[in-house]
Amino acid sequence: MLKGIWPFGYCVTVHSMFIDRARIRVKAGDGGNGVVSFRREAFVPRGGPDGGNGGGGGSVILEADPHLHTLLDFHYRTHFRAPRGAHGEGARRSGRAGHDLLIRVPLGTRIYEGQELLADLVQPQQRFTVAEGGRGGRGNAEFATSTNRAPRKATTGKPGQERELLLELKLMADVGLVGLPNAGKSTLLSVLTSARPKIAPYPFTTLHPNLGIVRPTEFTSFVLADIPGLIDGAAEGKGLGFEFLRHIERTRVLVYMLDASSRQPREDLKVLKKELKKWNPDLVKRPSLVVLSKCDLLEGPPPKGPWKLRISSATGEGLETFVETVWTMLQVSPLPEVFRPPSEPKKLKI
Repeated sequence: MLKGIWPFGYCVTVHSMFIDRARIRVKAGDGGNGVVSFRREAFVPRGGPDGGNGGGGGSVILEADPHLHTLLDFHYRTHFRAPRGAHGEGARRSGRAGHDLLIRVPLGTRIYEGQELLADLVQPQQRFTVAEGGRGGRGNAEFATSTNRAPRKATTGKPGQERELLLELKLMADVGLVGLPNAGKSTLLSVLTSARPKIAPYPFTTLHPNLGIVRPTEFTSFVLADIPGLIDGAAEGKGLGFEFLRHIERTRVLVYMLDASSRQPREDLKVLKKELKKWNPDLVKRPSLVVLSKCDLLEGPPPKGPWKLRISSATGEGLETFVETVWTMLQVSPLPEVFRPPSEPKKLKI
């Protein structure tokens, strides 16, 4: 069973130090100053102005790196400064420009200043300049005119832009597993991929998201996200609340996993949909699949309900059909909105 799935699955597991929010301060380089200088040559008593311009300061640029999966690095370093531009020199030599500072962030990072969304980095190697370098000052050679042949004027460089930013990571996954605590999400992920999330028979074993890549065939794949369990009141912050809800906003398909051993699986589904709707009404409109998990624990015939599939990660029952069904849904499921322009800032849920 599941031939073509296990051999090709591998994990992109988010490690135990999973950080999905970070505040940083960035400072672009100041521009170098222009210089007042006059040409000095033998037998030329009155050389003209030759003061060079200052170099521009380096900018601070954020780039999406698909190999990063957490904002952990920004937990240890929060201040970033690009080098300034060099001052101008005589003989019309301009100062060297400061190098841009490139900061790599995980794919799916949103950049906020205050409550305003500046950028949403959702494509590999996508870049956004968060702080512009200052312009270099002008040397006195720039001010020479027919009526002022020996100007003694130069300007200083402009200061580089400085900003305090909030980085927020929303995982980029095709499919999100949604369920109450201990519904079997982590076990399913571990069976379909080689991801190894912590698994135990008590609630809230999963304290951070885990990603795994499922390969229906050798040449096809999708990213499956195991997200910490949802409880009644999660949209108000109960349980793990805000710690995970935003990570399902980017998924194209939602899989509602209901525990077959639950006394009221129908009510469990209502709780899940209610909390998703409170957080973001668009989530309940997203393509979804209702699955009854842990069917190996059932004694007698399975209960009737809104679930389309019955699976067991322990025995493998229904898993091949599950993968095929999800893959088929992904072929017709649109990508969710991933960017809201700065003219429409979105309020953060703090």
